[in-house]
Amino acid sequence: MRNDILRTCRVVHGWLGIVTGLFLFIAFYAGAVTIFWPALDRWALPPSAGLVTPLEQAAELIEQANEQRPESRRDFTVHLGADTEIPARMTWRLSRGNRELVAASLDADGHLHLSSLTPTALGRFIDHVHRTGGLPVGEELGTAIMGGVSLLYAVALISGLVIFLPSLTRDLFALRIGPSAKLLWRDIHNLTGMVSLPFHLVIALTAVVFCLHDEIYDALDRVVYRGTLRAVFQAENPFGSVPRDSAPAAMLSPAEILARLKDKAPGFQPNALQYRNAGTKGASVTVWGGDERYLMRMRERGFVVMSAVTGEIANTEYLPGFQGGYGRAVSAFFALHAGNFGGPAVKWGYFVLGLGGAFLFYSGNLLWIENRRRRDKDGGKGGMPSRSVRGMAIATTGVCLGSMIGVSLSIAASKWLHVHAGQPAIWQNGIFYAALFVALGWSFLRGPARARAELLWVSAAVTIAIPLTSFLAWVVPSLGLWVWQESIGVDAAALAGAVIFAALARRSARRVRSVSAAPSPGAMTRADCPD
Repeated sequence: MRNDILRTCRVVHGWLGIVTGLFLFIAFYAGAVTIFWPALDRWALPPSAGLVTPLEQAAELIEQANEQRPESRRDFTVHLGADTEIPARMTWRLSRGNRELVAASLDADGHLHLSSLTPTALGRFIDHVHRTGGLPVGEELGTAIMGGVSLLYAVALISGLVIFLPSLTRDLFALRIGPSAKLLWRDIHNLTGMVSLPFHLVIALTAVVFCLHDEIYDALDRVVYRGTLRAVFQAENPFGSVPRDSAPAAMLSPAEILARLKDKAPGFQPNALQYRNAGTKGASVTVWGGDERYLMRMRERGFVVMSAVTGEIANTEYLPGFQGGYGRAVSAFFALHAGNFGGPAVKWGYFVLGLGGAFLFYSGNLLWIENRRRRDKDGGKGGMPSRSVRGMAIATTGVCLGSMIGVSLSIAASKWLHVHAGQPAIWQNGIFYAALFVALGWSFLRGPARARAELLWVSAAVTIAIPLTSFLAWVVPSLGLWVWQESIGVDAAALAGAVIFAALARRSARRVRSVSAAPSPGAMTRADCPD
């Protein structure tokens, strides 16, 4: 391949990696964590104040709740199973936009029991960090920005492939373990990138569609639909597939609804029934659930809309295995991005690949920093790195480690916030960004090398606080905390992460001690680079 093409690709790959690397590190790290969103929510979810009503009594529960609280008829949900995100049999919102729910159940004597319930927002918050790349902006703007970042990310992937192709067979599995850590980092960076290239291409392309779908639809509206796309969407809205009819009518019981659906889709696993306009001929029930054999548009969820009066299926466009061509195509983009298929094996694969992606961007930044530092040294600057190199070293340490601390701290604090604050969603944003900006400031004050070791120790401490919180809930019940057997995997994964962070912190500390020069605040030494 011509040298000028390789040179251009190196420049493009390097600069695009630097421009997008920090955003993508946060997006990949938080995205890997959200693969187990339901387990996170279950870990952070306090015990329900209400009782759990058997499915056979759900029809009686609905009747009593609708009679005593008529506002519930408009929109309520019957939850199937105590291990769901909201372990109460029936819930509805007091008003739109209000997170607080009314939870209804029947006591042992068959009387209606009402309580308030605030569902956990932990998984949703970490997903917000993933969608926005950690930017402290609204989700709509942050997602649009990440769509542009994803486009640049795709170009960086292609240019990196062009760079590595000439030496692919020689260098793919060559790990040069020796005195030069820079060469080892480069080899690991190249190996990680090549082995996970199909995954990264899928993530980059699906992220563009996922983040910019509003802009794509706007363009289609102008070019293809001539301003009628909104009307098309309204006509195809699955939730409007049961015609409105306010005449009173008796509804089928939840057990009958599920029995009719099982005849149609035996592999579909329902977990909730959402009713609208209950008690009328136009009453509809949206049965939520999943089928891991198929690609699902939403995170582990699909749905089917049925008539709550006749049990007839009104819309299957979101029902896994029954979608049309357009529905399957759109679902593929979302499912391939989030790993909503294939069961635990795919989820663990996405988790490992997501963490590998975060490492890819972190190591890429370190390699760029080292190359620029050597260029400054060879340029006769006496080994003093330029401001851009110092700034990127500070930002890489502060942003990457600060975001890791912020995610772990948000998880560890969620149970304590439920007990002492009552509204954890209000605090989670502040906790994450406080950790991020404090780590960034610490990296500047201490220098990237010292800060890296110290912040890794902090990462280990706040990550081990996750299983420690569960342990305290078990041994000291008077704290008001709780522990769920179903979410023990969250504690185990956090414990493993804390051990890894501690090992990395020890290695970074040894490296700092091996460099004799003591840096001034904001300065950089060879300990900041992988050589």
